[in-house]
Order: sequence, then structure tokens, then C-alpha cells
Amino acid sequence: MTTTSTVVPQDLATGTWNIDPVHSQIGFTVRHLMVSKVRGTFDDFTGQITIGEDGTASVVADIKVESVSTRNAQRDEHIRSGDYFGVADHPVATFRSTEVRSKGSDYVLTGEFTLRGITREIELDLEFMGVHPGMGQGPVAAFEATTTINRKDFGIDIDMPLETGGTVVGDKIALNLEIQAVQAQ
Repeated sequence: MTTTSTVVPQDLATGTWNIDPVHSQIGFTVRHLMVSKVRGTFDDFTGQITIGEDGTASVVADIKVESVSTRNAQRDEHIRSGDYFGVADHPVATFRSTEVRSKGSDYVLTGEFTLRGITREIELDLEFMGVHPGMGQGPVAAFEATTTINRKDFGIDIDMPLETGGTVVGDKIALNLEIQAVQAQ
């Protein structure tokens, strides 16, 4: 993996920052019945942000897709099936960054996202929220990131057409990440 970066914010110290899943959320939104949206989360994930001595940044994350939750057990089971995530064959989605660059006062995080065994490059709009000294566990950094992917790019091509036109589930999936990371001691 080649990682390039602009200089990261001064507040973000060199070293490894472990994503705190208790204080973080990975969510998604998808159009449903062409008029409303279904929201969901992934409840089991891990990841690290590494800041090198030279200021380069890299991010890795693993998401257990079987942990999907839309607050509807029947829908969640269908999403886990081969029609969507195929968790029996592809239990983990991964993200490996390849670049971090400035975009005004924010950043763009580029990387390889793998879902259902298919890898595509994605870009996330990234906002650095700052660093807090923490509450006894060490410094805490916070980030928010968003992107939109097309589910069909990852082999999720079930359409389920509606009698009135359109499909039950939209193609575009909005991903929203609220990440809190603790500096490794």
C-alpha cells in the first residue's frame, strides 16, 4: 500500500490512534420505495489511524458486515444474505487508505474499500474535529467522514422492481462515519 499525505493537523500527534467503537458509529442511508430512506449501522468494527514521523497519515478499518442493524430483524437477515452482503462468504468489509490530502480546512481520505470481495477506490470527505486530553485513557481525536457509493459497483445488483416504476432499494448508499480514536500508549 502506498500512502501519501499532506501534513496532518498539529494537534494530531505521531503514533497510532485506535478507533473506539463505543464512541464511534459507522452508518448508512439508502433510498427505500423511491420516496423514503432506510438508515442502518454496523455495530462491530475495528481500525487504526497511524501518523508517521514525517506527518503522513494512514487509516485501516475492518467492518464485520454481519453486525448490520436497521432496527428490523427480518430486513437485517435479508441484507446479510447473498442478495446483499453475502456474509457467509464475505464476513468483513475493509478500508485501506492510500492518500490524505487537504481540501480547504478539511481533508479528502482516499482508499481501497472492499465489500463482497470486490475492491474499489473511494473518497471520503473528512473533517477533523480536534483532540481532547481524554479522561484517563490518553488523548482522544475525533473525525467525521462521508461518501456515497453505488451498491452495484460491489456486486449488490438485486433490483426488486416496483409496479409503479423504480425499485425497492436505491443504488446510491450514503456512508456516514463518526469516529473517535484514542492514542495508543
